[in-house]
Amino acid sequence: MRLLSIAILCCSYGSWAACPGQFDSSTDQQWNQFRLHSDVKRLGPLLAEEFVLTHSDGRVENKHSYLQDLASSNRVNTQIENFDVQIRCFENTAIVTGRTLQQGISAGKKWQGEFRFTRLWFYQNNQWLLQASHSSRLR
Repeated sequence: MRLLSIAILCCSYGSWAACPGQFDSSTDQQWNQFRLHSDVKRLGPLLAEEFVLTHSDGRVENKHSYLQDLASSNRVNTQIENFDVQIRCFENTAIVTGRTLQQGISAGKKWQGEFRFTRLWFYQNNQWLLQASHSSRLR
């Protein structure tokens, strides 16, 4: 039974131990915390220069437009709660998937929903950088 529990635990978090720099869920959690608090000074260094964000409504933003949007308070996140998170690592790449409950205000309009997300992290220059994030609305 103990061996089965260990195997399930290892599978649920992917093979993250094989990743350089020991990618773990705290790296991805920082992305959410910095967004929740519109902390663009701390969020910026986590994003690759080529970062691409695909929103659930189909809009696409790059690093600079997304940070500018957060800094202007045009978009304010009031809840980001992730669950069913899985991490898969392949050499210098970590793929994080899961579901999230989010709510906030964009352009003066309140919104909320449940989404499925995929994020792609690359290990470059001795640090993990978020290259891409995509979300799809579930409800």
